[in-house]
Amino acid sequence: MTTEALPVAATTTAQSPGTQFAESFGRHGEHTEVAYDFTITDAHKPDRPMPRLTVRGLLKRRPVTSDMISFWSEHGPSPEQAAAVTQSDLRREAAFQPRVEQALVHPIQAWLRIPEDLPGVPGGLAEFIDHRLLVRLATAENQALTIGPHGLLRHPEIARMPYKGEFADGILAAFDAIEQVGSTAHAVIVNPADYYLRLAGRGSLLADLAANGTLISRTRMIPPGQALAGDFAEAVRLLDAGRSVIRCAEPPAGTLAGSGLAICGEVYEGLAVHLPTHLFIAVPEHQAS
Repeated sequence: MTTEALPVAATTTAQSPGTQFAESFGRHGEHTEVAYDFTITDAHKPDRPMPRLTVRGLLKRRPVTSDMISFWSEHGPSPEQAAAVTQSDLRREAAFQPRVEQALVHPIQAWLRIPEDLPGVPGGLAEFIDHRLLVRLATAENQALTIGPHGLLRHPEIARMPYKGEFADGILAAFDAIEQVGSTAHAVIVNPADYYLRLAGRGSLLADLAANGTLISRTRMIPPGQALAGDFAEAVRLLDAGRSVIRCAEPPAGTLAGSGLAICGEVYEGLAVHLPTHLFIAVPEHQAS
C-alpha cells in the first residue's frame, strides 16, 4: 500500500481528511492509505448550531509520542489509612493514597463500504468520508472511552452509586459525592433515552445544571438508567497520539454487511485516570449487583 504522510499544517488548510483521501484514491485506487499528523475526529464539523458534545469533548488532552506513559494518580484509602488522618471525616481527600501508574494508547477503528460508483461522482468520496466515516469514527471513539475494554465504565476504582427512585436523584447524589471530595460536578454522560425521557421537560433540572456550568454528553455508549458523573476536567486526561490513518482494507468478518471495497479510519487514544475518586457511576438499585 502507498502511505502519504500529511503535514500538521493540513489541519488548517481548506482540505478536509476526505478531500485528501479522495485525491490519493484517484492515484492509488484500492491500495490507498493516507496518514494524518492529527486526530481526524477533530476535523468533523457538524452543520448545526449546537453539535452534540462527545465524550472526547469533555476531556483535557495530553499529547503523547509513546504508546505507554506513566502518570500520577490518587486512590481511596483503606479504613485504617482513613482512621490515621485526623480530619478525614471532614476532608476525605486528606487520606487519599498517591501512586504512579501506566496507561496505554489503543487504536480506535471505524469501517465503511464505498458505493461502487461513488469515486466517479465529483466530490462524492470526499463528502462520504467527511460526513459518514468521521461520524462513525466519533461513535467508535465514544464507545472506546466509555464501555470499551479500556473505557471509564470499566475502571475498577470508579465507584458505582446505587439509587432508588428517579434518574435525576441518582445524578444529583453523584454530584454531591463529587463535591464531598472537594471537587466540582463538571460533567455527566447519559444515554439519550434518559436525557429526553427523564430529564428534558421535567422541571428546571437542565437549566439548573447549565447555570452550574455542568456539561452533558449524550451517547448510546452508556447503559440506559446509568450516568457517569465527575470532575472530568481534573480527574481524567485523554492521551492523544495526534496521528490517524484512513486506508482501503478488507474488514474483519462480521464488521460490515455486503461486499465491495471498504475503508477503515483509525485514531490512537488512551485514558489516564488521575482521580478515580472524583468520578461516580449512578446505577439503578436493581442493576447494582
